[in-house]
Amino acid sequence: MASPLLAALFSLIIPGLGQFYAGHLLRGIGIFTLAVFIGIITGLSGSPLIAIVAAIDAYFMASKTN
Repeated sequence: MASPLLAALFSLIIPGLGQFYAGHLLRGIGIFTLAVFIGIITGLSGSPLIAIVAAIDAYFMASKTN
C-alpha cells in the first residue's frame, strides 16, 4: 500500500517517481518523459508546473490503491 503523501513528495522531487511508487510504471515513464521534453523546450521553466501536476496525480493514484 502506497502512501499518497509520500507518492506526491516523490513526484515533486522527480516527476513520475510517485507514479512508479504507486505501481503505475507506464504512467510514471510517460510523466517523466513529458517533464524532460518540456524542460528541454522551455529551458526548465515549465518543469515546476509539471512537477506539481505529477504530484497531484501521484497522490490520487496512490489513494486509489489503498
